[in-house]
Amino acid sequence: MIYCVEDDINIRDLITYTLNNTGFEAVGFNDGDSLFKALNTKIPELILLDIMLPKESGIEILQRLRHNALTSKVPIIMLTAKSNEYDKVIALDHGADDYVIKPFGMMELISRIKAVLRRSNDKVSTTVLTYKKIKLDEGKHEVYIDDNQINLTNKEFELLKMLMRSTNLVLTRDILLQKIWGYDFDGETRTVDVHIRSLRKKLGPYKDHIITVHGLGYKLGN
Repeated sequence: MIYCVEDDINIRDLITYTLNNTGFEAVGFNDGDSLFKALNTKIPELILLDIMLPKESGIEILQRLRHNALTSKVPIIMLTAKSNEYDKVIALDHGADDYVIKPFGMMELISRIKAVLRRSNDKVSTTVLTYKKIKLDEGKHEVYIDDNQINLTNKEFELLKMLMRSTNLVLTRDILLQKIWGYDFDGETRTVDVHIRSLRKKLGPYKDHIITVHGLGYKLGN
């Protein structure tokens, strides 16, 4: 799924129409408010973000996305009518993966999207996450508590990783289903609860640090 944030309806419709007819799924939004509302239910593979937008600028939205644990790693391509070097540098310095200057051809845009997605998929994670005495090594796919390795299933590992990346933030069951089981997973959200129970058992003294937020989901915290 690709999200396109562009206030010019003609450009937005052209982009989403082209993407939906060239093997992608795309949805368009006219401002940051509608984008963040959609992010509550689905995290996209990539975001196309115009710089000149009503209310919040594209750069301000970019900063918010990069400071949100759920979207900090989502590839973002800026769409801009500005061609001076300063605007490009500002966008890249704030975490944009690429930029395309208007007017642009649709085939050029698709090529840039494919290149950014390819680079993103080729990255090998070497991050080591820590929470109290829990250590999770993403690259080695290993988890330790007090330097003792614990054995987790793939889904338990991904659950713990998301919780550790988002300490003290509530992750809804829908978000967890989407990110861990995939967009096409048609099971009930009870699946998340079952895996959380199993994960808690394996965390031993830290099991109570996975907190149930009734009606919403889960968070890792005190």
